[in-house]
Amino acid sequence: MQILLTLLIIAVTGLVIYAIIKTNPAKPMQLPPMPATPYEPKLPQGAPARHLSDGGRFLVEVVNESRYQGTLRELAGAHGDQAAAAPYLATLVPDDLNPYESAAVAVFLDGRMAGYLSQKAAIKFRENLKRDELEGHVTTCDAQVRGGGLWQGKRLAYIVALDMEVLEK
Repeated sequence: MQILLTLLIIAVTGLVIYAIIKTNPAKPMQLPPMPATPYEPKLPQGAPARHLSDGGRFLVEVVNESRYQGTLRELAGAHGDQAAAAPYLATLVPDDLNPYESAAVAVFLDGRMAGYLSQKAAIKFRENLKRDELEGHVTTCDAQVRGGGLWQGKRLAYIVALDMEVLEK
């Protein structure tokens, strides 16, 4: 009797699950197709509106560099087994056409895309530009391509550090 009752419970449970699955109108969400080439903003021409500095502290890191590791490796130059600290002038560009982030700020080094400010930093950066009546303008700051040293026989990743006021607190 116990076995029969267990089998009946299993059968009824199976029928309920089958009914739920068959009558559920939810369809899997269709994702938009991936573009043939990844989105990358263009570096505008012209003089920057302002040069930012935080006294050489380099406390703001650029994010999304994994996609740009090849570029950063080239910009770091030859540095042997030690970590690089190659100096550059960074150009910060409000990226209003970015399809993934509405408040994106792109970072270029030597005219080449190097990554973005983090979302929180980009929002604060744009607020600062608006406050100073420079909304949408290009600015610059000193930067360093760091990293790439050897550790346990492998080359570490590169990062970009910016010499500008810390935007995330």
